[in-house]
Amino acid sequence: MIIDARVRLPADLRSDMAERPDDLTEGYDAILDISARAAYGRAELDAAMETGGVDRALVHAEYEHGDYADELNQGVADMVASAPERYLGVGTVSQELPLDIMRAVGQVAACAALGFVGVSLQPAFFHMAIDDRRLYPVYAKTAEADLVAFVHTGINYGTTHPFGNDHPMLLDQIACDFPKLRLVACHGGWPWTAEMVAVARKHPGVYLEFGGLAPKYIAAPGSGWEVVYRFMNSVLQDQILLGTDWPAFEIERALAEWRAMELKETVRDKLLGGNAARLFGLD
Repeated sequence: MIIDARVRLPADLRSDMAERPDDLTEGYDAILDISARAAYGRAELDAAMETGGVDRALVHAEYEHGDYADELNQGVADMVASAPERYLGVGTVSQELPLDIMRAVGQVAACAALGFVGVSLQPAFFHMAIDDRRLYPVYAKTAEADLVAFVHTGINYGTTHPFGNDHPMLLDQIACDFPKLRLVACHGGWPWTAEMVAVARKHPGVYLEFGGLAPKYIAAPGSGWEVVYRFMNSVLQDQILLGTDWPAFEIERALAEWRAMELKETVRDKLLGGNAARLFGLD
């Protein structure tokens, strides 16, 4: 079973795409040409999964600006309800400042009630660090509800959003303070890959997911991914997840590049679905 652990809620089920601020649009278009694919809808996702042979996908209600959490959560719930054998839901919380902590905690509870498997957090886009104490009640409620916390790590391309807030070392503090909380480091923490590996090696409940980037670079010498590539093929093989961040990256291309990589067959099987099946109770 192939499981994509992170695709975005399609554009025809969300309204925030048209309101994206200029600094995010320009920054992400310059690096990833996001606008060319931002309008992809449910039909395009279904087709991409079919072409790529993806059996299940986790649909994320992630966003980078404004306050769309409730709307996006409902969109994810509707999509999952339409094809529960194909999709699982990952909700989100309102992160716009000033943070309404109790509202955010209530949104985590609502995600659990909807049957979602996780909650997506992107603190850096809202000028908070991963370990900002205002988010601690959200982490606590996520752990209490037995949901997985998906946290943006590594760099972002918002020109007014410092990516020091995305440093994967900040996950160490969260994992220390919430030892039962399962955490997914979205984007794998690049360029701080040695630190990312250290955090995951220390905390078995921390997973790496690689959405929004070309997998071929993980195996490319001089790319900065060398330490991740080495250890994902050995001691971290149970803590790696396939994630494409569709439509930011094409599903078929991602799978082709992972399969072309010199990974052990057992490791590749875990990456492409085995680990996700275990983490999300699909095995």
